[in-house]
Amino acid sequence: MELDAIDKALLRELQNDARQTNRDLAAKAGVSPSTSLERVRLLRERGLITGYHAALDLEAAGRPVQALISVRIRPPARPVIEGFREWAQQLPEVIGLFVTSGAFDFLLHIAVPDVNGLYTFVIDRLTERREVADVQTTMAYEHVQSRTIEPADVEQDHAPHRHRLNTGHRSDTAGGGRVRSAATADAEERSALEPSVFVDPFYRRQRARHIGDKGRAHVPPFG
Repeated sequence: MELDAIDKALLRELQNDARQTNRDLAAKAGVSPSTSLERVRLLRERGLITGYHAALDLEAAGRPVQALISVRIRPPARPVIEGFREWAQQLPEVIGLFVTSGAFDFLLHIAVPDVNGLYTFVIDRLTERREVADVQTTMAYEHVQSRTIEPADVEQDHAPHRHRLNTGHRSDTAGGGRVRSAATADAEERSALEPSVFVDPFYRRQRARHIGDKGRAHVPPFG
């Protein structure tokens, strides 16, 4: 997705404070309120903005103890992996879940009231599952999370490659064997490079999926 400086400024300000008025947002981004409103609408429609959430303080919510738990699943079959994922992401202790490659299949980020709560989660919840073959737990002393995500500049080139002939023309076998001038072919390639439908290349290449960060959206207070 091609974003300019205005888009990035709007995204940065919205991530810092999504409850501010459109007039305040426009002033911080240096644009008119109408421009701000239209740009934000387009960012939502293109799927870059997925929602607005309240961030909770875990300690105030009664879950000050955090841990990262690596889980190995056996057998590593798709129905087993998907079944565990659906079960785990519904647990109130789980505030983040990664499906990973390597020695373990899952990495769970959990928040509990105390160390006893962590022990209970591992022993009474995880190890009771028949598909859980191994568990490795790491206590987190501190969790520093970035408040803003800066979109990366991604160049997309999906135009088909054509072979240049020595005569200064290009052959196009897909077009019924027509021979066109190099200038015509170059113009058509430039036109093909202009995206009409947004496709996120990172989503296609992503091998480890982050299944929600429920710590931002909804963390059930303990008790």
